[in-house]
Amino acid sequence: MLHAAPVVERPQADQIAPIVPLNEIALTGIFEISKILTAPTRLETTLANVVNLLQSFLQMRHGIVALLSDDGVPDLAVGAGWSEGSDERYRGRLPQKAVDQIVATAMPLVAENIATHPAFSPQDVETLGASETTRVSFIGVPIRIDAKVVGTLTIDRVWDERPLYRLDSDVRLLTMIANLVGQTVKLHRVVAQDRERLMHESYRLQKELSELKPTRDRRKVHVEGIIGDSPALRGLLDKIAVVAKSNSTVLLRGESGTGKELIAKAIHELSPRAKRPFIKINCAALPESVLESELFGHEKGAFTGALNSRKGRFELADKGTLFLDEIGEISASFQAKLLRVLQEQEFERVGGNQTIKVDVRVIAATNRNLEEAVTRNEFRADLYYRISVVPMMLPPLRERRSDIPLLANEFLKNFNTENGRALSFDRHAIEVLMSCGFPGNVRELENCVQRTATLAPGPEIVRNDFACCHSQCLSAMLWNGGSESASQRSLPIVPLSVLPAAALRETAVGVVPATAEPTASASSAGLTGSVAERDRVTAAMEKSGWVQAKAARLLGLTPRQIGYALKKHGIEVKRL
Repeated sequence: MLHAAPVVERPQADQIAPIVPLNEIALTGIFEISKILTAPTRLETTLANVVNLLQSFLQMRHGIVALLSDDGVPDLAVGAGWSEGSDERYRGRLPQKAVDQIVATAMPLVAENIATHPAFSPQDVETLGASETTRVSFIGVPIRIDAKVVGTLTIDRVWDERPLYRLDSDVRLLTMIANLVGQTVKLHRVVAQDRERLMHESYRLQKELSELKPTRDRRKVHVEGIIGDSPALRGLLDKIAVVAKSNSTVLLRGESGTGKELIAKAIHELSPRAKRPFIKINCAALPESVLESELFGHEKGAFTGALNSRKGRFELADKGTLFLDEIGEISASFQAKLLRVLQEQEFERVGGNQTIKVDVRVIAATNRNLEEAVTRNEFRADLYYRISVVPMMLPPLRERRSDIPLLANEFLKNFNTENGRALSFDRHAIEVLMSCGFPGNVRELENCVQRTATLAPGPEIVRNDFACCHSQCLSAMLWNGGSESASQRSLPIVPLSVLPAAALRETAVGVVPATAEPTASASSAGLTGSVAERDRVTAAMEKSGWVQAKAARLLGLTPRQIGYALKKHGIEVKRL
């Protein structure tokens, strides 16, 4: 119901301004609301400002703008004094049956007394503050986008026994405002769709450019399997190009699955020894006696089954490169034998006494903390210094996250070739991969792509095809259930939004996410440990009034991901 404008004093004390007509107040209100709706602010803030202004020229106690999700449940509810995380408070004041009637009929609902109206339950009457002494009336109008009802604008007031035609006047005014709100909501959604389309286009163009225009680093390193253009990988390849020119022993350090063998091969192929043999051996795969024979060779009759003399890997790699993978796993006794050949470049075969001299460049690799092993006397210090002449740290996949789309598409291309299929990734599928922690690094990414491609019905791999989206990722179970030391090495598997996923939404291209890159963006959205992760999720839920959808928006997650995080950490959702 409309109020008269306040009395305005004139210079003459005996004159009083005439009362402003109701239609002029309504026209002024609509004009002011139109200015609010066209302001470049967040949609929730805009709608809350509309309700705030309504209170200044319309008799009302509470007002709520509710927008519905596709299933008809209020997805957004704002009112006067709205702030981040207060949706649940306003949603709790909505009489659900009355709102359902407005949406179903697409017609306004006017209740002179909600206590006697069939659209209001006893709980609604109590919530809206009606009683025997307090008579509450209600007006609700639909918010439309074209012919579809997408929400409601509702107000309630304490009845003051004024004529009914004032209610009809207020209904017309609220309907006009609801129409303006509907146009604003439509505009926001169109802009959001355009932004998503542009992000998709940008991602597609980036993908095409990466396929058509090889980068400087990839032109330099002609080694199959090295894929990516991230700053971390470019820096590593630049270092490889320099290190390859010398004969210095190289120690490759990094987590399992980061591609140490590929990097060793790249160093060899960029070196002057490129036309000579590249020999490799996994030191952890063989017992000590067999490993000695494999590296140094043996003479005929040196042991049972030695029917002929045999060259070892050091001889086979003469003038070339020998790659010793998992060197941190060899026994203490064998470390002494290996030290001599590394220092003197000479050895004897097993069962022989002739000294053989070789010219071999050694590249070693390990994922162990050798410094800690030396401190515990598990690894010889002199051997450590001999192999660690040029140490190189290989970046884990979480530090080169922008390479994930390139790697995933290459793995899918190989899968299609081997299996005669023509699968491709949906944009949302790439978002899932970008938000994953992948503690197993490139190897785990390849396994994830192959597993998902094998089970995907096709022709596109979509978000729902990934096991992590159904809480069925065995890798996540493995790393979450590991020891304390394992959890310290790895990242949390809960898909918290990290830089790439945010970049996908905001500019154009993690079930984790894992936290990923320790950048400012990552630190604000991801977490660095399971304890900190639980605290961050709990804090977001408390800030959002324990509304999962709102907490998901605060953390940059989907509702499914926040639900997974709550379940993982055993966080009980409070009912306010």
